Amino acid sequence: METKVIPHIELFTDGGAEPNPGKGGFGVILSHKGRQKEFFEGYELTTNNRMELMAVIVGLEKIKTKAKVTVYSDSKYVVDGIEKGWAENWERNNWIKKKGNLVLNKDLWERLLNVIDEHDVTFNWVKGHAGHIENERCDVLATKGINSENKITDEGYLEYLEHIDWYQEQKIEKEGDTCRKCNTAVIKKSPKKRKIKPGQNYYYEYYLFCPNCKVMYMVEDAKREVSDDNTLF
Repeated sequence: METKVIPHIELFTDGGAEPNPGKGGFGVILSHKGRQKEFFEGYELTTNNRMELMAVIVGLEKIKTKAKVTVYSDSKYVVDGIEKGWAENWERNNWIKKKGNLVLNKDLWERLLNVIDEHDVTFNWVKGHAGHIENERCDVLATKGINSENKITDEGYLEYLEHIDWYQEQKIEKEGDTCRKCNTAVIKKSPKKRKIKPGQNYYYEYYLFCPNCKVMYMVEDAKREVSDDNTLF
């Protein structure tokens, strides 16, 4: 039985907004066996990070068969978000960060994780504006998107703007606030006594804890400067 060969494709991306937030655009190059295809798109109102994410998403979605894809991006936000496992952790925690803050650009991170599952994808960071041929070309394409006449509405960003007060207000700050993951009232707990680590300048006297789903929230009001006795408390 003949084994199907999985193609190896290189995906080069760049995105930006002018100003940030402002008019946005992204550029994509797909390269396979010396042949390249280019894509770009513009958006009426968006952010740098959303365009960097969208560039990778659209590039991967253009690939219609399972492939081994190497992504090259100058966005640490995107590369580290995947390679360091941040996005997967956010997804497991219902898109809530450790300190209780909501993850921005959830809609695009979800879309990116879904399309990554369809391929074998690795991410590589490249320094922007440093002479990398494909990265420079993607920057040109992104600028074309920004300056294009028929720009798209970034619905996800508009939804964020409509609920920005809610995003800013949804912080876990005190005992009795409801957990973002399961809506159970959080309680105050104190960590066990432990030694100071080298270079540690502060510690948390207490943390807020959800007794139902076990999520822990670190809050600014609990932050204390390290004393001179080399113990936290």
